[in-house]
Order: sequence, then C-alpha cells, then structure tokens
Amino acid sequence: MSAPDRSATAFHHLDAFVDYRRLAGLALSPDGSRLVTSVSTRNEKHTAYVSAVWEIDPTGKQRAHRLTRSAEGEKNPAFTESGDLLFLSGRPTGETSDGQEVEGKALWQLPAVGGEARVVLSRPGGITTVASAASADVTLIKAPLLPGADDEDAHGALHATRSEEGVDAILHQGYPVRFWDHDLGPAQPHLFTLTAEDQLHHISDDIGVSLWEQDAQISPDGRFVLTTGVVAEAGAEQRTVLVHIDLDSGESTRLIDEPNLDVISALISPNSSQAIVSMSPKSTPESAPQPTLWLLDLTSGSRTALAQEWDRWGTPVAWLPDGSAVLVLADEAGRGPIFSVNTDTGTVSRLTSDNSTYSAVVVPASGESTVAYAMRSSPAFPAEVVRIDVSTGESTRLLGPVPRPELPGSLRDVETTTQDGTRVRGWLAMPEAGGDPAPLLVFIHGGPLASHNAWTWRWNPWIFTAQGYAVLLPDPALSTGYGQQFIERGWGSWGDKPYTDLIALTDEVISGDDIDADRTAALGGSFGGYMANWIAGHTDRFDAIVTHASLWALDSFGPTTDASFYWQREMTEQMALDNSPHRFVEHIVTPMLVIHGDKDYRVPIGEGLRLWYDLLSKSGSPAADDGSSVHRFLYFPQENHWVLKPQHSRIWYEVVMAFVGEHVLGDPATDPPAALGLTAPREQSAGKEAGLWL
Repeated sequence: MSAPDRSATAFHHLDAFVDYRRLAGLALSPDGSRLVTSVSTRNEKHTAYVSAVWEIDPTGKQRAHRLTRSAEGEKNPAFTESGDLLFLSGRPTGETSDGQEVEGKALWQLPAVGGEARVVLSRPGGITTVASAASADVTLIKAPLLPGADDEDAHGALHATRSEEGVDAILHQGYPVRFWDHDLGPAQPHLFTLTAEDQLHHISDDIGVSLWEQDAQISPDGRFVLTTGVVAEAGAEQRTVLVHIDLDSGESTRLIDEPNLDVISALISPNSSQAIVSMSPKSTPESAPQPTLWLLDLTSGSRTALAQEWDRWGTPVAWLPDGSAVLVLADEAGRGPIFSVNTDTGTVSRLTSDNSTYSAVVVPASGESTVAYAMRSSPAFPAEVVRIDVSTGESTRLLGPVPRPELPGSLRDVETTTQDGTRVRGWLAMPEAGGDPAPLLVFIHGGPLASHNAWTWRWNPWIFTAQGYAVLLPDPALSTGYGQQFIERGWGSWGDKPYTDLIALTDEVISGDDIDADRTAALGGSFGGYMANWIAGHTDRFDAIVTHASLWALDSFGPTTDASFYWQREMTEQMALDNSPHRFVEHIVTPMLVIHGDKDYRVPIGEGLRLWYDLLSKSGSPAADDGSSVHRFLYFPQENHWVLKPQHSRIWYEVVMAFVGEHVLGDPATDPPAALGLTAPREQSAGKEAGLWL
C-alpha cells in the first residue's frame, strides 16, 4: 500500500489555511423562509479578513449564494418584519460631511423583492449594530454620540472638529476606560429607532455608558428594549442590571438591580410578556460565578426559578414560537449541545446528541415549534449551518458556502482520574497512522472558564498534526461543562488543580505506545499562557514552552487589565502572589517562545515585556555573555489579545512550528527572516494544485 499523500489538505499549506473561508452568525427572516450567514475571506492585499452576506436555503435543496460584495465587506445582517435585509458596511455611500466622505459603517438595505442595495443611513462615527422587531416595523440602532451633542448635526460638527484638529485624547471620570483592544470614549453609545424618513430618533438619554459592551434586544412587538446595563460602584467596582426602555417615551427602568447580583443576559418571549434571564451572584475569592436561569414577568416583575438543580451554566438563545420552551446552550464534557428548558416546569432536556458545539441558534418567529437553525462546530470541523428538528434533536447539515476540510488525522476522547478522584478529560488529535510514535504538543485553553469543545482558527491542532505531531486538548480544573465543583477546584488557585490536572492527563496520554514521551511541548494563550509560564517554573519535563498573551506577574496584571474589578473578585493580593509565575523564574530552564500584541488590553503588553526581561536576566537559562539566548520573543505592534490579520496568523504558525521543531524534533534553527515569511515564497502554487483555494 502506498504512503498517504501528506500534502493534500488545507493544513499542509499555511496560505491555503489562512485563505479558508470562515462562517460566523445567522439571521433568519421572521417567517422562517430566508436564512443568511456571514462569510469571511482575505482581501485582495491579503492583509485583512472581510465578510460578505450569503444566503442559505433552509430546506437544504439549493446551494448557498452570495448576496453582498464589496472590498470593505458587510456585517450584522438583520431581517425586517417585511423581509428586507439590513446590514452594515463601510463601502462608499456617496454622502459627505463638509466635503469629506463620511467615515464609519453605514446602514444598507437589500429589498426582499429584489434589486440593488441602497444606503439607508450614513453618519459620522458610523453605526455599531442594527436589529429589527419580528412582528412590527421598528428598527433599533446603536451608534456613538459625542458628549455635548444634542442632535445629529451637533454630533457631526464635533466629530469633524476633532478629526480636523487631530485630537484623540479622552477625559475619563470613571472606570473602565478600555475593553479588549479598543478605547472607551469619547463618544458614548446610544440607542435610536429609525424613522419613516430614514432618520434617527434618539431614545436613550439617561443610559449612556451602560451600553458600552452590551447588546440591546428589541421586543417582537416593537414596543420596548431590554438590555443589560453597567452601574458603577465605589472602589471602581461595578454591577450589571437589567434595563427596560420604552420606545415611545424613551423612559428607562431597571427591572433587576441588586447590589450583589450580576445580570448576564435576557431573552424576550415571542409574545413580549416575559423574558428568560441569566443571573449570577457576584463572585468572590472564595466563590466562583454560578449563573442560573429565571423566568421574568415583564408586567409584574415577578421571577420564577428555572432548572435550579441543573449543574451547568446555561445561556438562553431562542424561544420556541409557542413559548413552551427556551433553547439553551451549555458546555457539556467537551461538547456544547442545545438543551430545551420547559418554561412551565423548569425541567431540562438535552436536545442535540452529537459531539458538536452549537451557536447562533435561531427559530422562526411564528408557526409550529418544529425547527431551529444553528451554527455547529467541533475540534474536528469548522462552523457549518444546520437545521434541527426540535421534536427529535436530529441536525442536518445544509448546503453552505464552505465544505468541511479534510483532516490530516483523527480525533479521540482521552481521560484520567486524578489523585483526588476527579475525572479529567480532553481531546487528542492524532496524525495519520503509520511510522514512529508521535511527538506531543499540549494546547492549554484560555478563559480560564472555557472548554476545548469547538473549532478554532487561531490555535488549530491540525496544522501541527499535518506535520506529524499529536496534539492534546485538555480540560483541567476551571473548565466549563463539568459542573460547579469542577470550577471551584481551581477558583482563585490557578497553580494548584489546573496544573496537576494538566500533568495527570499528559501522563495518561504519553503512557500509550503511539506517543513519544521524550518529545513534548506545552503551549497556551491568555490563561493558557499563564499556565505555560507556571509549567515552565515547576517542571523541566517539556522540551519547549510557547506562551502567548500570558499573565506573568499577577501583582502588576491585576491593576492594569481592562477589567481589574473582576480580577479583584477572584484573587486577594496574597492569592495573586501565591499563584504568580514570576516568583519561579529562576527555575525556568526550558526554552520559551514569548508572543504578545501591543494592543492587548486584557493582558497588557507589560506582562510580555516583564516576562521577556526576567527570562533573559533571572531565569535558569539567562542570556549568554554576548546577549544571545535560547528564548525568543515574537512581538506584534498592531495585534491585540489574538492574532487576527491573516499575514500575522501565517507568521504566528511559522514561528511556533519552527520553535517547537527546533527544540522538540531537533530540526536546525530557522533563520529569522525565513521564519517570518520575509524571504520564503508564498505557497500559492502548492495550494492551488491541491484544490485548496476557495
């Protein structure tokens, strides 16, 4: 039998991989007859991903077809009651402000009856989101408004002045001041409705900062909006509340506002009389979050507990049209099924039974409660669109814009039992069979309240299995989908059970004959990067460590992250010190690749800079007399907590593969320019020959 062709998948060619089209989100027309998704591809310069709106046949009979096309891309598709498709785009509108093209995303409309898209609304500063009522001709818009602006004309004038004078300073009087990778301010987010003349009607005078990162939901009857809002507290603390905004009067009312309670989300019922609300007591250093579901009567304000005995963190995503049940997402042992919660009894039943993780669930606004649509992915395949029979839970893949890629290996469940009797599991991605035992890479997920249960383009194991590695995707303590106690085991004590769980599962995996226990590396980002740093200071069993966007010195991280208030809830100063990897730098002898983006506000660049200096000056393998070092620092001046630009994604994989290849496989050290793709030719021809260019 001939050897398998090891160049026949998108994972053997990095250009083919970064070119692969990616799906995100769903929008369904109120009558359920039309279904659209967003598909991202590289732009012509290969320097960014841009998205277009594609339509998918809900019946599964017709192939998907593209609806929008522009160099700037389109996002946030939403159907109106009449079936017109709204979307946001930065494409030129022809509208100007003081002789200049208006900057920011504009609102466009594609008529249901056919024809060309038209620009509905363009304004300085753009539009953030758009949503429409399911059974009323009401469109809700969130957009920024500069302080001191009483109307759109004043906002436009202030925007022009600020731009012309090159002013980007922001004067703050509260916390927070930034989020993930962007500054908060000076413009404040506001809510508007769209008038019949395609003008904005302002409805949220007194809510302002509460809408920074919150999504507002319009009721099906178009009479009101529910949104979670942020309320500032003493000591730079905050809490989230549930806010009701009447669209006629603009009056806002806090429906749920309790000092030690955070409202996570709310989902309005089809008849606009109730809402399913997810809430959690504020976490403390002794107690992790614990979200629970409640049925809220929007008239009386009374609340009824639902599924209180269910030991999972459920996120309500869609009501069935008759209001009998709510579809809820929750992590479950390395999967992310859809569950159904009966609104009368509060009982929970698992709807889907496959090994997938679901997202973007939508149901028709009216009709029988028999069908839903969703995105579905797993560590074995990227997001795809499916139709779900609500009565049976059976899911059927629809004819989407992108086929499943062929994998260069296989995926299986692995698990072990720790010394305290806890079951710890994960996924193991194996290269194609044949040959010697495979070297092992351990990918540690971020969060840490997360799970290795869905596809990722940023930490993709199949890039590495294509090169012959096995990749372990473990879910240690703090991972979701295993119950509250599993989270509490690691809460406020990151260096304890999360670490020993990772080591225990690694030991289990390398005990097999198909893994080479003498060739291993540990890699992780964010919390995973923290754990990689902790591992480096506590064992030399791995041949290489890759740490991306990682926490290093917890005393400096806590006050500088974009959400310091949350960090202070989890760890006291002493707990942060006890669990800080920087205290063990002198024990680090394993070669480390440090990766960090300067626009990372969640784990600020100072963590990466301090880690790099400490490695060279204090570690057990410091810089040599001539300044050379076994360690490496890959720095992205314009990237954030993730590496999002396609050309940088390619470099990330090249550098990581070269680093682990050198230290795990014994490959020759790679010349830096070649490793960064500055001299190596692009792989277009190989990708095209393999039929991978989409």
